[in-house]
This record gives sequence, C-alpha cells and structure tokens, in this order.
Amino acid sequence: MNPTPPSRLRPQIVVLDGYTMNPGDLSWEGLEALGEVVVHPRTPAARLIERARDAEVLLTNKVVLDRAALEQLPRVRYIGVTATGYNVVDLQAAGERGIVVTNVPAYSTAAVVQLTFALLFELTHQVGHHAGAVRDGRWATCPDFSFTDFPLLELDGKRFGIVGHGNIGRAVARVASALGMSVLVHTRTPAADTHFPARFVGLPELLRESDVVSLHCPLTAQTAGLINRERLGWMKRGALLLNTGRGPLLDEAAVAEALVSGQLGGAGLDVLGSEPPAVDNPLLRAPNCFITPHLGWATTAARTRLMSVAVENLRAFLGGRPANVVTA
Repeated sequence: MNPTPPSRLRPQIVVLDGYTMNPGDLSWEGLEALGEVVVHPRTPAARLIERARDAEVLLTNKVVLDRAALEQLPRVRYIGVTATGYNVVDLQAAGERGIVVTNVPAYSTAAVVQLTFALLFELTHQVGHHAGAVRDGRWATCPDFSFTDFPLLELDGKRFGIVGHGNIGRAVARVASALGMSVLVHTRTPAADTHFPARFVGLPELLRESDVVSLHCPLTAQTAGLINRERLGWMKRGALLLNTGRGPLLDEAAVAEALVSGQLGGAGLDVLGSEPPAVDNPLLRAPNCFITPHLGWATTAARTRLMSVAVENLRAFLGGRPANVVTA
C-alpha cells in the first residue's frame, strides 16, 4: 500500500507517552503548529485504543503498537517513534496498512558517550564513594594529606574494547583514544576510514585482550545474551564492563556472578533487561556495580534535538516527503 497522508489540514495528533521526552521543560509548540495535539504523559496498555482511536498521527516512545493494536486503529496513517530504536512498532503490520513509521536517529550520541565515560571514571576513581567518605568525616580524621580506601585505576595504556560500530561506538573510540587507550572494535561492518583509531578484531580476541569492554551494538536475535557466562570467562580477570546500549545484551545473572567472584572488576550499566528493574535483580546487590536509570539519552540538549527531529519528521510526512522512515 502507498502511504496516505491524513485527509484533514490539521490532523489529530496523539502523543502516547510524552513525559520522558518532555517532562515540562520543553515546548510542544512545534507539534501544535502541525495539527490538533493531545499529549498523554503515559499510556497504560489497557487505555491505548481508547486514547488512540481517533488519531491519524501517533507519537510513541515505549508504548507498544503491535498488530492487534493497529487493527483497532483504522485512522492511523503515521507513527513517529520518539527514539532511535523502533522495536515497539510492528513494522510488518504497519506496512500492510500503509502506515508510515519514522524514528529519530543519532540525537543522543554525545549524551551517551558522555555517560559511558562517566560510568568508567566512577569505576576507576570511585568518585562518589570517596566524596561520601569526605562527607562522613573520614578525610578530616585521616593522619595523611591524601585519603583513599579503594584501588585507583589509570586508563592510559590500557585496551578499550568496543562492540558495535555505529555513531556512538565511533565517538566512544575517539574519546578512548584521546585518553591514551588502544582501541579494539568488533563489528560486522569494519570502518573504511583508515584514520579511525581502532583495530578491528573478532569477539573472542576483543574479550580476551580488553581491559574495558563497552557495548554499543543493537539488540537483535544474534546479540541477545551476547555477554554470557562462557564469554565472561574469556575476559581478563578484573576487566571492566560497560553497557549503555540495551539491557538484554547481558545475561544479568552471569554478570552478577562474575562481579561476586572477581572475574569482573566492575560494571557500569545504564540499561537493564527489565526497566524499571525487579527488586530481586541480582545486579542491584552485586559488588562494584554502578547502575544508572536509563538516563544516557536524556540530557536537555539531546531531548531538544529529539523533539526537533520528531516534529520535522512529521512535517516532512505531511508535505509528502517522509524522512527517517523505517520499514520491516
């Protein structure tokens, strides 16, 4: 089927879960210029059809639009995913119904790179721990001018392994290189750019040689559970693991065991397999494991870019020139 724009000059636009992108510090004016807008901060599955029934345009971040839902929403002609990942939409079903689906690529690259190294620096210098010790008075009562109670790690000269070679992986490689680290990359598509600061290797070599392993690959059937018990055993004892990609890339129980045994020296994670996590997730109690609540994408600058591109995607669709279209 060929994509069909909404018939009205000002289509009905429903934002299903607008709070994460815009908790109140951004403006919806750009979207409101394009149609009649209803913004729901969050939409539980039980209320999806009720809220989306009259919409010609839907914006979603995490609300799932599967085949069963789309079959009950005959007016929908456009779905804008306010994220880079678009697995929340059944693209096959959308295509069969002539629904255009778009995403927002690369808006959060700088923010995720920044968080990747924030997690790494916490692991290497334990900034939060030592700042807390100062507040608790432990430096004030120390007989020496300098106080540490945790081994401090230097990154210069170490090997930084990156799994994935997209925008974020390449940017992480440049920062790691600037820190004096040698960079190894495992990817299905090695860079053609000979100036890229990395050596491309297979996954076994990367895991065995790296002092730090950082995951920046997409979640697919092939990468789910990528870091499992066997592969953790390939890694250097005491190596550090970072995941700012997708939670299911890890076998979380195996990672927790590796942290307890010391096979992993530490982990910095911004994503988990279930978000928010279950209270019994073993990583919540694992030693030297720093977990942030999926905030790598959420700087004000990144969310501003996200909003801007989401609006421009819809403007392009309404003008008959869809951009950033994703298909099955």
